[in-house]
Amino acid sequence: MNDTIAAIATPPGEGGIGIIRLSGPDAQSIALRIFRPVRPGRLRSHRVRYGHVIGPDGYVIDEALLTLMAAPHSFTREDVVEISCHGGALPVQLTLEAALAAGARLANPGEFTLRAFLNGRIDLSQAEATLDVIRAQTSAGLAIAQAQLGGWLAREVRAARTAILEPLAYITALIDFPEEGIEPQTVVGPIAQALATVERLLAGADQGIVLRNGARVVLVGRPNVGKSSLLNALLRVERAIVTPIPGTTRDTLEEMANLAGVPVVLIDTAGMRTSTDPVEQIGVERAAAALAGADLALLVFDSSQPFTPEDEAMLVATADRPTIIVWNKCDDPDVPPPPAPPHPKVMAVVACSARYGHGIDTLATTIATTLLGGALPAVGATHLVSNPRHRAALRRAAEFLCAAQETLATGAATDLLAADLTGAANALGEITGETVGEDLLDMIFSRFCIGK
Repeated sequence: MNDTIAAIATPPGEGGIGIIRLSGPDAQSIALRIFRPVRPGRLRSHRVRYGHVIGPDGYVIDEALLTLMAAPHSFTREDVVEISCHGGALPVQLTLEAALAAGARLANPGEFTLRAFLNGRIDLSQAEATLDVIRAQTSAGLAIAQAQLGGWLAREVRAARTAILEPLAYITALIDFPEEGIEPQTVVGPIAQALATVERLLAGADQGIVLRNGARVVLVGRPNVGKSSLLNALLRVERAIVTPIPGTTRDTLEEMANLAGVPVVLIDTAGMRTSTDPVEQIGVERAAAALAGADLALLVFDSSQPFTPEDEAMLVATADRPTIIVWNKCDDPDVPPPPAPPHPKVMAVVACSARYGHGIDTLATTIATTLLGGALPAVGATHLVSNPRHRAALRRAAEFLCAAQETLATGAATDLLAADLTGAANALGEITGETVGEDLLDMIFSRFCIGK
């Protein structure tokens, strides 16, 4: 934390602009060693200066703009300098090399955000939300990440943790100073209050995680039922090759789709049947592997054809997977589809026509609602726990708090109550970073790109 780091903050490749970011106590002095402003004078915070980046041998690398954000009014609460040059690979790389030659150290992945966390600029949940904003794939996921970046989760978690710490301090005093005549204090209410907050946060966590991480949905069925046509219809583009010849699809095809705000990887597969063709058989094996790793199966049947033994086999193949039965080729919306066959994990039945588009919007919404547990979130609902790590910590906190309530109800030893409350407080502190270890920090920030 006593050195100055530097990194490229923009993606690789060609672009209109490239940014090199420095942070640390020597950011200003290093910047002035490699940047020659057109007009002399000291740097002023949050003001842009025009000039040129100068290489170690005194040659001009590029014309550029320099912006100083003086501590503590910066993202890291250190002096931060950003040099904006032309966005070609060479000027950006040479500018970074000049900064490193002038005394900066190459930043580690996520080190700028780590410094923001360590310097108290953001808490750990907000640091993770920074990465979620970058990686958001839908507007719903972005809105959830932005809300968490704004600190709502940290406020909720800190309120619950504060409610625990007061009775914990009282119980600890009773244990450590039993002869002091400490004035009695109620602990039932604060524990119940903390548990109610934790349970409320957990209630929307499964939805939030799906909206953040997305899901894998595999289209399965016997050959020529229209799986590839359905994929194209859901994507609104002709992505998969479609022919009337059975066995056209020989391999899995994965495409990302936004279905009612849920990021979904749609996986088209080869028709699953016994085949002597070695290439087609490999495709069938890959289809089975894709099904095994999917969150949801779309079991596609051809409503214009009689039910076949191969269709029966598909019911067996998907028996352990949450499944939506899709009757495709319902080209006349006034004609009802055949009755759905029994399936142990059927979540919904949808009739549609990939050819004419009937029912495709209904299918997309049904996929989304099924993945979200049966209902789409309310419009504007952004206060959802969306990180599996946070959900796990909240679950542990809830278990400790329930155990604390049981300890109170049964009149068990006070030491057990203190242990339960300590466990709950520590679990909540893992979310905001108050009780987190270095190993966890390393794991979290290693997922960031260098420069963020």
